[in-house]
Amino acid sequence: MPQNNRTLKGVLGGLLGLVGLSVVAGVLVTATVTPAIAMTGLTGSAAVDLFEDIPNDLKPDAPMEPTTLWASHSDGRTEKLASFYDQNRIPVTYEQVAPILYDAILSSEDKTFYDHSGINIGATAKALLDYAKGTSSRGASTISQQYVKNVLVQRCEKDTSPNDAEFKNEDGVYDAQKYQKALLDCWTDATNASGTDGMKRKLQEMRYALQIEKEYSKNDILLGYLNLSNFGGTTYGIEAASQYYYSVPAANLNINQAATLAGMVQNPNSYRIDMREGSMTDSKTGALINSEADGYSQTLDRRNYVLGRLLADGKITQEQYDTTLAEPIVPAINPATQGCAEAGKNAYFCQYVKSVIQSDEAFGATPEERRDTLQRGGLDIYTTLNLDIQQAAVDTMTRNVVATHPNLYLGAAGVQLEVGTSRILSLTQNTDFNESANPVPGQSAQVWAADAKHGSSAGFNVGSTYKLFTLLDWLEQGHSVNEVLNGTFRLITPFTICGDTVTNTHKFENSGKVGGYTGTPMRFTSSSLNTGYLAMAQQLDICDINKMADRLGVTLGGIDKDTGELEKVTKSNNQGDVIGSKNIAPLAMANAYATVANKGIYCTPRAIDKIVDQDGTELPLPESKCEQAISPEVAATAAYALRGVMYGGTGGQANPNDGIPVIGKTGTHETTQTMMIESSTKVTTAVWVGNVEGPGVLRNFSSNGTRLNSLRFPIAEDMQRTANAWYLGDAFPEPDKNLTRTILRDLPDVVGKTIDDATKTLTDAGFTVTVGAPVDSNLPTDQIAAQSPGAGRIAGGATVTISPSNGQGATVPDVVGEKASKAQSELASAGLSNLAWDASCGLPNAEVESTNPPAGTAVNRSTTIAVVCSADGGNGNGNDD
Repeated sequence: MPQNNRTLKGVLGGLLGLVGLSVVAGVLVTATVTPAIAMTGLTGSAAVDLFEDIPNDLKPDAPMEPTTLWASHSDGRTEKLASFYDQNRIPVTYEQVAPILYDAILSSEDKTFYDHSGINIGATAKALLDYAKGTSSRGASTISQQYVKNVLVQRCEKDTSPNDAEFKNEDGVYDAQKYQKALLDCWTDATNASGTDGMKRKLQEMRYALQIEKEYSKNDILLGYLNLSNFGGTTYGIEAASQYYYSVPAANLNINQAATLAGMVQNPNSYRIDMREGSMTDSKTGALINSEADGYSQTLDRRNYVLGRLLADGKITQEQYDTTLAEPIVPAINPATQGCAEAGKNAYFCQYVKSVIQSDEAFGATPEERRDTLQRGGLDIYTTLNLDIQQAAVDTMTRNVVATHPNLYLGAAGVQLEVGTSRILSLTQNTDFNESANPVPGQSAQVWAADAKHGSSAGFNVGSTYKLFTLLDWLEQGHSVNEVLNGTFRLITPFTICGDTVTNTHKFENSGKVGGYTGTPMRFTSSSLNTGYLAMAQQLDICDINKMADRLGVTLGGIDKDTGELEKVTKSNNQGDVIGSKNIAPLAMANAYATVANKGIYCTPRAIDKIVDQDGTELPLPESKCEQAISPEVAATAAYALRGVMYGGTGGQANPNDGIPVIGKTGTHETTQTMMIESSTKVTTAVWVGNVEGPGVLRNFSSNGTRLNSLRFPIAEDMQRTANAWYLGDAFPEPDKNLTRTILRDLPDVVGKTIDDATKTLTDAGFTVTVGAPVDSNLPTDQIAAQSPGAGRIAGGATVTISPSNGQGATVPDVVGEKASKAQSELASAGLSNLAWDASCGLPNAEVESTNPPAGTAVNRSTTIAVVCSADGGNGNGNDD
């Protein structure tokens, strides 16, 4: 059995411990190397000097290892998402390999491994002489020398990247054959066994072998050899080989399996047992051999050789030998998968993380370096994905949205962010992941929740969810959410765009073609009234609205051809932006709402929590930041308005109603795109459902019994409910008093105006108008005879009732003190002929004392006017009493 880790003294014995490496080297050169070098004309001390001049500073590099992505459950348990590699290697410790495997390797490759000092003197001398003669020799290399060889091959392979220009054809397209030939050259150069070059290689190998024996324990060298060795194709290292060929860890290998794998290292691509049709070509017939049909005959012979060596060395009994010799080679291939397809329904999040690695300079200064980091760096990358939240998102997406629809290219995506950090907790969509050039319907590699830099999607029209930025700019400019504006359907013009007054000629409609109303931003937000928000935007600058989106990290989904970066939302500005005319990634919109929920603090979205290299060292994360983007007062008041969306507004169908307060906003663009964004104080959820491309009216079709334009609601509700169950949530801060103040306005006097003029005057002043029943008035029938409340300063938005004249009215004139006859004439002139005279009015010189209704009263002309008189201080005959 192999010994435990040994010290340098134990490895080299008393000689090396006493005289040191140089003296030992001199002895070895004299006994072994000098005869070979002498073939080149050098003798004696010159030969020793030549050996001494050979570099001896080999430092084994970290081997190429897969980079692995990990995700976590809420309780902290981690699970592998996916791996990326050029060489599938799973490093193990010494104790994680079955002892029989060590025995098999040593018996067949280097049975004196624990006794020599790095080279086998006799075998090496013979090999060097053979190399000098131009002939070949086998079996000369010790495990230490083979380890050196593997280190040098690995170093060459690491320096040979598929991104190198030499592996591209004239059109700049990657040429796999050129790259594979270069890798083969790495092996050929390191194993060259003929002529002067072969001798030089052998001498260098010896020099390095002596060096590593001084610096590393025997067990470390043996384990390093097994972790580095190729076992066919992209399978490297004993653990990956055990799992691939036999579906067991290296610690559980039996005698048959161990002997087979140990025999494979001599010529891995010839002795591999995963090619059913054959891994070798018969030199005589040209036919493929070493196949499943012939029982992997060549590998079987090699395995039996290893078994014989094990028996001869006393590592197995005769019975074990006889039993195993009679057994066939029966692989249990467990295909190694790599790439995001390995992540299953989590593949789209994986693809997002992969894009971060490929684009962020934390993983390398150039695209080529970042590619090598991903494929060869051996990093453990712990992502932000919460598998409990993610599974619920996957389940509701699968339950509600079909992968393919017969009538249109239906797409759906959901994403969730942790408020306060913007860690991506879930990311899913309705298709299956497929990176092939021609995926079938229902498959895609695009990440629809992300932008062009993080998943090759250019975003989608977000509709009224973009109204958030008008609301925020409105509040930042000091306006109140209780200010009253004219939100009726009309031609709304002009607008201010970057300081310029621009005439608008387009009459924007509301959803369902409703007529709109005079109201407040609170109500406009709850009902998502387009004309209301356009009225708000008239008092702002469109460019400031887009700048607000930019401050919250929102970009367009596509790439700006001029800069090569994501296009800024401020690059183009028009009044249609107010109600959502831009294509934006759902994730970017989710993060804007998360900023509101985070008291105005914007955080960069991130998908990676920790990066650990092969040595266990934690590496710096991609750059991110959290900063105050809008004031806490503006954020709190915006949340106050957005709460109305979820409680009685357009987003009520997506409210989990689980006791956790939520805010939100709906968005619809024309008939093809829909979005639902909602948030607690802990987690923000965004769901997009729409046409990926092409025509098709969503509301005309269904998926699993739900109209396509309504699918966003149950998906968002389920996702938010799960997040609430794990993260809970607090009450949102109270809105700012100044930003919720009631605005007093001057109520104009419209009596005497026509109904149309009065209505326009009052509406323009920010009041709601109702027309009451006609009232008695002598004004023409198309004019206002009364208004309630009357002119003065009142709360903006109040309802004013205007009452037109019925044309049948008259005003009772003031006839008090007039003689009865004169009073009768004046009343008749006012159109009042139905008079009831009191008897007192029949007296001589009687004067009117009162009328009922009194003077100044507006009455119908048919109204009876009661007149009471009094005598003029006399007795009726002109004489004084």
